[in-house]
Amino acid sequence: MENSKFFKKPSHVFLLAMLCCILWGSAAPFIKWGYQLFNIEGVPSILMFAGIRFALAGLLVILFGSFLQKKVLVAKKENMQGICTLALFQTAGQYFFYYIGLSHTSGVNGSIITGTSAFISLLVASLIFHYEKLTLRKTWGCFIGFLGILFMNMSGASANFSFIGEGFVLMSQLCGAISAAFIKKFTQKQNAVLLSGYQFFLGGVLLIIIGYLMGGHITFEFNLGLLVLIHLALVSAIAYTIWGLLLSVNPVSKIGVYMCVTPIIGVILSSVVLHESNQAFQFSSLIALILVSLSVFLVNRHI
Repeated sequence: MENSKFFKKPSHVFLLAMLCCILWGSAAPFIKWGYQLFNIEGVPSILMFAGIRFALAGLLVILFGSFLQKKVLVAKKENMQGICTLALFQTAGQYFFYYIGLSHTSGVNGSIITGTSAFISLLVASLIFHYEKLTLRKTWGCFIGFLGILFMNMSGASANFSFIGEGFVLMSQLCGAISAAFIKKFTQKQNAVLLSGYQFFLGGVLLIIIGYLMGGHITFEFNLGLLVLIHLALVSAIAYTIWGLLLSVNPVSKIGVYMCVTPIIGVILSSVVLHESNQAFQFSSLIALILVSLSVFLVNRHI
């Protein structure tokens, strides 16, 4: 009861939701920074890097969940369908496209496209899974968001759009949207934190195996690169755990509206970490960022 009151208090909701957005916004620039620090080149090593991150994140989620619920979270037979389905779409599928795509585009572009996840999820939930009604207001929100992506790539240099770059990042958001619909289905009767932790771990191990069999290689040293990897694991572990707790006691629209902050954080951090300030503050990037943020607001706005 006390936990429920804590996660419902407006000031707590604001601070915790903003923390999640800051963590998620840091993902794109820190992933690219990790590539540099580990000297990662080629798809196989990229997949291994992603797999290590999510396997570690899965272990952290299980530990956090066990601590919060004061019992060890153990996957049972009835959990396996949900764990395997989510591992395939949310981790292995989504981040197969995301990590490869991000290696062929900028952190700024990656962060902005990632900001489309809210309305892509809406389209999947309403048109494919029929979980939610697609209203005119929400439809306009989706349209404005995609307009932002098109504007970002058409302004000045449309040839910069790459299917294996921006296209793969967009496909990763589609996988994420499908996984979100499955999460809604499976968490009706199962522990959301348990499913998240074990699917992260299973999906991460799958990515490691695929990368290794393809010839991937990563050399670990006790340096800044290891701290970046730990940070990326904590991004998933902490943000998804807190976000799940917020959603468990608050309306989805009340929490979801904060997602519009994520691409803004991503662009700012990309300008600082990756020295992409010229692109981050170009007119086309700023307009695209405004349009994407507006679209996410419209999709999540509660009337």
